Amino acid sequence: MDRIDNLDKKILNIIMRNARIASKDVAQECGVSRAAIHQRIQRLVDMKVIVGSGYNVNPKKLGYNTCTYVGVRLEKGSLYRDVVKELENVHEVVECHFTTGPYSMLIKVFAQDNQHLMELLNDRIQHIPGVTETETLISLEQSMQRQIYIKVDEK
Repeated sequence: MDRIDNLDKKILNIIMRNARIASKDVAQECGVSRAAIHQRIQRLVDMKVIVGSGYNVNPKKLGYNTCTYVGVRLEKGSLYRDVVKELENVHEVVECHFTTGPYSMLIKVFAQDNQHLMELLNDRIQHIPGVTETETLISLEQSMQRQIYIKVDEK
């Protein structure tokens, strides 16, 4: 299995802060060639350390003003995969986690407003076969969002 060294960690910290940073700038900050940066990033993609790329869109700028976390209880935990397939058809659901504790699943939903949220819950999510109950927690403000911290060993 490939190992992640300090240079990989340094590269990850830089590109997590700014995914659009030019390779030449990453190379300069790391003290290596641009080719080395390209090779390292490709290796990290191949290793599935880097699992995506793209732009983050602000849902509020698109009219989705209500961010909600919904605890979902299922008839049986084994229905999880079937319910996920149905939730994939509800475009306002942006995250889904199979969890321990009081809920079988925890989903993150963006709605335009409370009325839209109520329609999503009552007309879509609660009608999915296997869903027995939902509990809604509306986020009033996102105070923080970040990637996992990667410690670089000091030499």
